[in-house]
Amino acid sequence: MRLLMVLTSHGRLGNTGKKTGVWLEEFAAPYYVFADEDVDIDFASPKGREPPIDPRSEEPGAQTTATKRFRVDASAQYLFTNTLKLSTISPRDYDAVFYPGGHGPLWDLAEDQHSIALIEALLAEGKMIGAVCHGPAAFRHARTPGGEHIVKNKSVTGFSSAEEEAVGIVDVVPFLVEDMLKQKGGRYSKAGNWQPHAVVDGALVTGQNPASSTGTAWLLLDKLLGNILTEDERAKASGVAA
Repeated sequence: MRLLMVLTSHGRLGNTGKKTGVWLEEFAAPYYVFADEDVDIDFASPKGREPPIDPRSEEPGAQTTATKRFRVDASAQYLFTNTLKLSTISPRDYDAVFYPGGHGPLWDLAEDQHSIALIEALLAEGKMIGAVCHGPAAFRHARTPGGEHIVKNKSVTGFSSAEEEAVGIVDVVPFLVEDMLKQKGGRYSKAGNWQPHAVVDGALVTGQNPASSTGTAWLLLDKLLGNILTEDERAKASGVAA
């Protein structure tokens, strides 16, 4: 099993003068879910090399077991700082793709033609697509072979407009993930702010926020490896069970 994690290369938070990038936990938690199950993982980004990390995700209060593990994991850090360029990626090489969040994808992955082509190619072959928080921004222009938007009539989630309001940058971001998914015909659902919530519909697996990172990864892996979770584990990963 081979999976590609696609990370943003965008590090500027609009015109605020502040920095953004990958939200570290949304990368680290899924990475270790996949790696610990012996999935082969590659990293890619629009520009290649080292992607920016959102500095807020490096603050003490944002640290988790996964982010702390990443900080002492030389192998994972090497892969992270040497991402492949998306333009060099062949969809045929992968069984699935996963998009972590951070605000960066709103600016680059949402519009990146190589990312769009990758998503469309994998879905055309019946392969899995996972995304968490702002990661579903990458779905903005992707379409099925029949020309429909990939989220049309699909149950999906992503960073909620209420959560975007809570962090105070509704007027900074180019679009709101929740609004975009609804406008494209998705059946959007959400939990309360910062509560875990992940959804599976066919080949799409999406999570709402950083608290949903681990569950989203497990639900994607469950589909990839053929129902490896129990019903209780699946419900917990979805945020249904405590």
